[in-house]
Amino acid sequence: MHHLQKEITHLKEAILRLCADIEKMLALATKAVVERDDTIAKEVIAMDSAVDNTEVEIEEDCLKILALYQPVAIDLRVIIAVLKINNDLERIGDLAVNMAEHASFLAQHKPYSDKFDFISMSTVVADMLRRSVDALVKLDVELAADVCKQDDIVDEQNKQMYLLVESMIREGSEDVSCLIHLLSISRHLERIADHATNVAEDVIYMIKGDIVRHHTEDFTQQ
Repeated sequence: MHHLQKEITHLKEAILRLCADIEKMLALATKAVVERDDTIAKEVIAMDSAVDNTEVEIEEDCLKILALYQPVAIDLRVIIAVLKINNDLERIGDLAVNMAEHASFLAQHKPYSDKFDFISMSTVVADMLRRSVDALVKLDVELAADVCKQDDIVDEQNKQMYLLVESMIREGSEDVSCLIHLLSISRHLERIADHATNVAEDVIYMIKGDIVRHHTEDFTQQ
């Protein structure tokens, strides 16, 4: 069992390193959008391959541990949670790349509007991601539940972005293509928040064995 615990510790360390890379990608992608910087956008896109490789390595390690040690109870839940969190982090990386690709497009056009507050939205999303992983490290159920509550904030921000784009199109905006790219960035941030929520839910499952997916509201109101 000593070897199993050592392997699980290595898994947690690997998922933390992956999360650090994902946090960096998200921060750079947001910077590329806000500053309309194609160079930074390309830096984000270049990071994707390494993240994909890390995700595969972590998955293979999880499967190896399951095969060799046949863990049960909390050890089994930890490995299952790491498998799922690993996938969510990789998807966040993909969404950061999508944001960077939109930033590259916008960088080729004149500044469109200062009405799109991506800094505020991305700040909440980045906080969700950071706190969800902190909950994993600290085994903190309350912190994980707080992350789940934050998802409603991002949903509302995304809704306001949609209404803003709709209003500008109705007013006869000349550059609908830029508006669509801006709306897509908002949608990607909203999806990243969803994945951060998934991570928090998996932490709750790992610690308590409770599957809160689909009824998070019930859990966070306890």
